[in-house]
Amino acid sequence: MAMTNSTTTLTAKTWMWQGFPISYHTQGTTGPAVVLVHGFGASWWHWRKNIPILAQKNRVFAIDLIGFGGSAKPQPGEKIAYTLETWGQQVADFCREVVGGPAFFVGNSIGCIVAMQAAVTAPDMALGVALLNCSLRLLHDRKRATLPWSRRAGAPILQRLLSVKPIGQFFFKQLAQPKTVRKILLQAYANSDTVTDELVDILTAPAKDPGAVAVFLAFTSYSTGPLPEDLLPILPCPAIILWGTADPWEPLQLGRELANYPTVEKFIPLEGVGHCPQDEAPELVNPILQDWIEERAGIR
Repeated sequence: MAMTNSTTTLTAKTWMWQGFPISYHTQGTTGPAVVLVHGFGASWWHWRKNIPILAQKNRVFAIDLIGFGGSAKPQPGEKIAYTLETWGQQVADFCREVVGGPAFFVGNSIGCIVAMQAAVTAPDMALGVALLNCSLRLLHDRKRATLPWSRRAGAPILQRLLSVKPIGQFFFKQLAQPKTVRKILLQAYANSDTVTDELVDILTAPAKDPGAVAVFLAFTSYSTGPLPEDLLPILPCPAIILWGTADPWEPLQLGRELANYPTVEKFIPLEGVGHCPQDEAPELVNPILQDWIEERAGIR
């Protein structure tokens, strides 16, 4: 698989993990290793505006978590459980087997939890973690008690409905339509100009793969696993947090509370940016990440 944009041509490679093909991209030959971890429903292509810039001074690796993008999508529960622990282990193993040593982890949304879980799973593989609009997991069992009654009661009902196979499949089919994806992106992105046909295609193409619907429904029913506040206190490396202030899903004021943990060195608000800063505002994100990597690696 290859994708051409105004910057460069990005080509996927394949790594075999636990018998399953995993899609990833790598660029750059010198400097520290950086592993980019996408959010729910996305893929390594969501980092297409960051990879060429970061690769000028780093060895950059962007991975598709199992179940997403160009990676295998095995049936949930047969050989793979779609949990944050599974994905954390995948990233840790990727560092050992493909990267060949420790790396800086950069995540967006649910990818932030995966990055932190990977660091906790394999402390020797983690140089630092950058969190971009970290998922607060507000529908987690332990979080629901703090939500308004309507959301607290509504989420489990929706999860039960989606677990009925024909209903879940119908819902996914509607959700995976380009026009629906565009509507969701226009919510998540503050700058509508960045919601391009290319972006819509990046997010809808993998949804056509066999197994995509089962992965989606497995994750929508997943209300357990680690929360950011479980992982930050035990993180074996420093973290920085970047937060698009216009994120409609992960509130800025709750994100700021994560900065109270001693492992968090900086909290950087990105004014007027939505849920996916790396894609919506790469001109802000790339220099911040590069400066942080150089500072942590002792390059300057």
